[in-house]
Amino acid sequence: MNQELAQKSPPVPILFAPNKSAARRFIEFFTANIRNLNTRRAYFRNANQFGLWCEENGLNQLHYIEPVHVAAYIETLQTQLSPSSVKQHLAAIRVLFDWLVVGQVVASNPASVVRGPKHSVKKGKTPVLDAEEARELLDSIPTDTLIGLRDKALIAMMVYSFARVGAVLKMHVEDVYVQGRKTWIRLHEKGGKRHDMPCHHSLDAYLHAYIDTAGLADDPKGYLFRTSPGHSDHLTDNPMTQSAMFAMVRRRAAEAGIATLINNHTFRATGITTYLKNGGKLEVAQQMANHESSRTTGLYDRRDDELTLDEVERILI
Repeated sequence: MNQELAQKSPPVPILFAPNKSAARRFIEFFTANIRNLNTRRAYFRNANQFGLWCEENGLNQLHYIEPVHVAAYIETLQTQLSPSSVKQHLAAIRVLFDWLVVGQVVASNPASVVRGPKHSVKKGKTPVLDAEEARELLDSIPTDTLIGLRDKALIAMMVYSFARVGAVLKMHVEDVYVQGRKTWIRLHEKGGKRHDMPCHHSLDAYLHAYIDTAGLADDPKGYLFRTSPGHSDHLTDNPMTQSAMFAMVRRRAAEAGIATLINNHTFRATGITTYLKNGGKLEVAQQMANHESSRTTGLYDRRDDELTLDEVERILI
């Protein structure tokens, strides 16, 4: 069993544990069926929470679970969580029971007829920087240390490629390559999809300054963005984590005097918004960001924020 799941206590909720087929199918759902690590973590947490709720309400057998019970659970969650989180919980329960139905553990899916809360998002909540702030942040990072070169290249990668933080941190040195006399980058996105795109000239310069100084060219299979032990100026062979990057981003923003509480996703939204403000096309931004839908890309478009602020300033009192 996956080590992460094995460390959970209990690994299988009481709702599924008494039935050996259900317990095995439950474990297989997370170890064999779900490949994305973030989805696996979220759904495992949601499934355990649903199992705990069932236990607290005397529902300790799978065949006891009916649509009314799932509906009651969702109603309870709506008093505690945001609509998007509630919908994620319902999705986890629904696909888990689908898996149990296919495995002939249960006859029907009690979550299939339960409707989640209405939730429509037209604009993302990710904080963004304007182009001038992003430039100030990059320029504020010193380049006389290896860690400074790494941090500048990492932030620039997010800004200029519109990449997900998870894809960037999984990059290997060989994912920066030359083709047709131009530097290209290769990202490994969700679902095992490979996404190649040319480097912006600024990103090209930052990447090569970092790679050359760190001597990473001799380790093409090694991770591109690596951790540094303590506060030293040396790199390990280990990749940076998202939490380590978040801490770095907040520290660099504070040093640059940027008050916006930015996070790992800020740079993707900043890059897309700046691109569109300068005449870029939404469908091209969608392709660059490797989004399945232009609606997803539109969530990162924050141009309307400035229009709203301009109108507010008309209140001349």
